[in-house]
Amino acid sequence: MYPILIRLAERGLVEACWEDGQPAGRPRRHLYRLTSGGLAAARAALAEQAQLGQPRAAAAGRAGVRRVAVRGT
Repeated sequence: MYPILIRLAERGLVEACWEDGQPAGRPRRHLYRLTSGGLAAARAALAEQAQLGQPRAAAAGRAGVRRVAVRGT
């Protein structure tokens, strides 16, 4: 998964940053968020898949993908 996130960040579709502070008992997390360009690309990909009659899970690449809320930047 991380190589994909890195490629998306290099293309400007997601932004990445380290979690603030050092949590007790675990390493800091690397946080990812869609950029406005990434959100537009995701919406366009979903719209394209909908036109082809494919369900959203297939557009994400596998069945049973959980939906998550996405907020623009």
